[in-house]
Amino acid sequence: MFEDISKTLLITDMDGTFLPSSKIPGEKSVRAIGEFQAKGGKFSIATGRAIQAAQQYFDSFSVNCPIIMCNGGMVYDLIGHRQIHDIFVPDSTRDIVSEILKDNPDLGCEVLTLDAVYVPQMSPLEAKHNVICKVDPVICSVEDIPGNWYKVLFALEPEKMDRLISYVESRGWTGVDFVRSAPEYYEILPQNISKGSALEKMRSLCGMEDYTFVAMGDYNNDIEMLQAADLAVCPSNAVDEVKEICDLVLDVSCEEDAVAAALEYIYGRLG
Repeated sequence: MFEDISKTLLITDMDGTFLPSSKIPGEKSVRAIGEFQAKGGKFSIATGRAIQAAQQYFDSFSVNCPIIMCNGGMVYDLIGHRQIHDIFVPDSTRDIVSEILKDNPDLGCEVLTLDAVYVPQMSPLEAKHNVICKVDPVICSVEDIPGNWYKVLFALEPEKMDRLISYVESRGWTGVDFVRSAPEYYEILPQNISKGSALEKMRSLCGMEDYTFVAMGDYNNDIEMLQAADLAVCPSNAVDEVKEICDLVLDVSCEEDAVAAALEYIYGRLG
């Protein structure tokens, strides 16, 4: 599997895998990524974030491969500043969001497009999320958000999330997928789209069929990507559902430079 470091890609989720709770990449991992790239390896990220929310980190580390954004809605060439592949939720999502927000006034909500993050309903948790992501959102009604939505994110306290999920399931909406991406986040994505489907697009569209893909993740929205990879790795803080499908469960968490530990494992396999 690991015959050539120049044909090896490490692609990692950001929050909870690469980024610790401080949201500052660990120095050891950043240094290890640079060394891996200098030896010919490829490094990339796969995140639920929009371009605006991920951009802040590329001064501290670099990627030398296209990245996956919006939980699989986009494969983006950061160097060429272009979308290699993207897919949007259907127009009917606008009506779904309007109904959800009307019936759940305590929800925070944001809609991700290529050019901006729109917030039709603010909450303290949503405001905190904007600060973490260093996003300056556009506050407007659902009706005023322009088209081509990559995804919708709802922010709600974890102890209230079961109520929201039960509500959504009772409505029986079709044509989109609902995915929990963190204890406090619940998302609408294009149907059958995930980080895993984006990974497969990345393989084919970027001419990487002969690469070894190593994927890292910690939460349910990473599962399809981990299953699509040649080797699936997770930090020790990953949820049980992720640990069950991973080839390697590290003995360190995202707080302890898990990405650096994964690279050490890859070097060991390369011999």
